[in-house]
Amino acid sequence: VMFESFNVPSLFVSNQAVLSLYASGRTTGMVLDAGHGVTYTVPIYEGFALSHAINRVDVGGGDVTNYLRLLLRRGGYNLETSAGLETVRRMKETVCEVSQQPLMEHKATVTKPYVLPDGTVIETALERFQAPEVLFDPWLVGVEGPGVHHSVFSSVSKCDLDLRKTLLRQIVLAGGSTLFSGFGDRLLSDLRRLAGGGSKIRISAPPERKYSGWIGGSILASLASFKTMWVSAEEYAEHGPQLLHTKMF
Repeated sequence: VMFESFNVPSLFVSNQAVLSLYASGRTTGMVLDAGHGVTYTVPIYEGFALSHAINRVDVGGGDVTNYLRLLLRRGGYNLETSAGLETVRRMKETVCEVSQQPLMEHKATVTKPYVLPDGTVIETALERFQAPEVLFDPWLVGVEGPGVHHSVFSSVSKCDLDLRKTLLRQIVLAGGSTLFSGFGDRLLSDLRRLAGGGSKIRISAPPERKYSGWIGGSILASLASFKTMWVSAEEYAEHGPQLLHTKMF
């Protein structure tokens, strides 16, 4: 499509998680990429994604938004229109946090107000902790799959023994759905519980991680060696579509 419809002069395709890892200045690590509709855990070694150990969970920021809207509806706030859904999305990004303790132990002091465009004030309490919990417990929204902590640990466990320690020490967060306050601390706590007390775990959470893929792509494209990696229109015309698979994957 890119060559035949858009007539691009050259093309290179790369794994988004690999680009996110490049953005953090690494070539080896474990990338947790949580976007709007899906979450991936991708172990990467020397710039190559280990495809046999990649995990996917069909839950993301959109599910958090929908669950928050459901919780608000139970509390008496009707935000069922498309404009209401956009309001809930902004509310999610403003007030939601990932809990570091059992939800029922939170006190009334966790209430946080959110002012709607019409001036109405919504007092959010447990809802702002319950909604992001979807990422750690997808069953809350009826999705059969592990939480992000289990997915990371599963991906690491599928890799060679001598690589596991390295991956646990170089976990990189990417995607807008990892931006919740407390997300990194909760993930670290849960991974320590899964991996055991003797494992050293480090999590990198770049502040610009919502755009890590784009940043990594710009870094890759700026390398002097990049010109030998792409497929030109002339090469495509000579060798056909199969060249994309042999040169890039």
